[in-house]
Amino acid sequence: MGGYVKVAKDLVAASATPMVLGILAEGESYGYAIIRRINELSGGELDWTEGLLYPLLHRLERLGHLESSWQAVAGERKRKYYRITDRGLAELAEQRRQWDTVVGALKEIWHDRAPLTAHPLEGLA
Repeated sequence: MGGYVKVAKDLVAASATPMVLGILAEGESYGYAIIRRINELSGGELDWTEGLLYPLLHRLERLGHLESSWQAVAGERKRKYYRITDRGLAELAEQRRQWDTVVGALKEIWHDRAPLTAHPLEGLA
């Protein structure tokens, strides 16, 4: 990607649930691996922390979107693995519909527009 982009906290928060559900729809995973996957998917542009992820995982589990279990990994400490439930898959489908609407509207607004400059009057002098 071309340079570092700081994604606004409200946009990170709004996209957190569909991102986590989408990752877990690929297969079960544990916290650190989910953070690594988000970093990989965003080309390093989204820098998630445990402080963002774990409260979200716990909330999604309370809502019935996820299930978890502790699993022993050879030579390592136990890890809590999360997997998406049927209810979580239904929520992911709803989130996708909503995001498709938002992304589609943004694409319509931005379609064929010249790139924005840093200042609206820049280059007019």
